[in-house]
Amino acid sequence: MRRRQDGAPVRTTRTTRLLTGALISVLALTGCGTSGAKGDGPAPAAPVDRAEPLAARDIAAPHLPATVDSADGRRVEVASADRVVPLTGSLSEIVFSLGLGGHVVARDITATFEQAAKLPVVTRAHDVSAESVLSLKPTLVLADTETGPAEAIGQIRAAGIPLVVVAPAKSLADVGRRITTVAGALGVPGAGRKLVARTEQRISAVREGVPAAPDGSKPRVAFLYLRGSAAVYLLGGAESGAPSLLEAAGAVDAGAQSGLRKDFTPLTSEALVKAAPDALLVMRKGLASVGGVDGLLKIPGVAQTPAGLDRRIVSVDDGVLLNYGPRTDQVLKSLVNQLYQGSK
Repeated sequence: MRRRQDGAPVRTTRTTRLLTGALISVLALTGCGTSGAKGDGPAPAAPVDRAEPLAARDIAAPHLPATVDSADGRRVEVASADRVVPLTGSLSEIVFSLGLGGHVVARDITATFEQAAKLPVVTRAHDVSAESVLSLKPTLVLADTETGPAEAIGQIRAAGIPLVVVAPAKSLADVGRRITTVAGALGVPGAGRKLVARTEQRISAVREGVPAAPDGSKPRVAFLYLRGSAAVYLLGGAESGAPSLLEAAGAVDAGAQSGLRKDFTPLTSEALVKAAPDALLVMRKGLASVGGVDGLLKIPGVAQTPAGLDRRIVSVDDGVLLNYGPRTDQVLKSLVNQLYQGSK
C-alpha cells in the first residue's frame, strides 16, 4: 500500500498503501477497542491523537550535509532539513517524534495526528501531487517504496529536490531501522538512537506484561480488512503485517497459521472455519463501515466462529495499527488490554 487507505489492500499496489499508511488516526496507551473479552464491553474514550516528541534535552539541531542510502538504491545528499515533506503518516510521525515537527511544511492524507493536522495536504486521493510538493519549496522529501505514482517521484527528483526512500515496515523488527534512516536523513543520528531506545524499551515493557495462560494456550486472532462501502472483506495472512504484532501480544495469527501465505485473501465462510479465530482484529474505520459489531456478525461465517459467538472483537485505530513506529508500543498495549480483559 503506497500510503494507504480505502480499498482492498494489496501491499504492492495502490490498495496496499491504503492499509498500512492510509491507516488514519492514532491510538492511546489504554487502547481503543470494543469488546476484547466476551460480550460487548464499553469502548474507552478516544485518546488524544498526538505524536510524542523526545524530551527537550534529547532533541538536536540537524547537522548537515549528510549522504544517506535510499531504499531505491540511490545515494542522496541532504544539505538542509529546513523544509521537510514526509509523504506518509508514519514518516511524519517519526519526524515529529524526533522533535523536528517545526521543519515539516506539508503532509499526506494519512498524517492526521494533532500536530500535523493543519499542514497543507500534498496528496490527491492517495497519490502524491508533485506540483503541490514542489510549490512548497522543500529541502528534503521523505517517501517509502510504496509511495507513488512513480511519475510524481521522478518529477520531484528531476526538480533537484533530495528525496530519500525508506523501506516499508512489516514487523516489529523494522521499527528501529525506519527511525534510524529518517534520523540520518535529517542529520540527527544521535536523536534517532535515543528515539529507537525509547521505542524499543516501551515495546519490551508491554511484552513483559502479557498474561500467560496456565495451560500455555494462546488466543487465535484473525485480522480482517473491512471496507463495507466497497464490499471489500479480506482475511489477513502471513504477509499482512499483523502476525508480528499478534505474536508480541502473546497471540497467534489465525489466518497465517491456517496456511494463508500471502497478505490477504477474500473472506469466506470456509476460510473462517479453517482459521477458527478466538478473536477478530479489525481497524476502527473498517468496523464502522460494516455497521459495528452487529454488522460484522452479519458477514457470512463470522457469527459461527468462536470469536463471533463470543462477540470478541479487538479494534485499533487505522492510523497506527501497522505503522511500526514510535507509537507501536501503544498499539501493542491496546491489543493486550483488549485480548486479556479480565485476565489476572
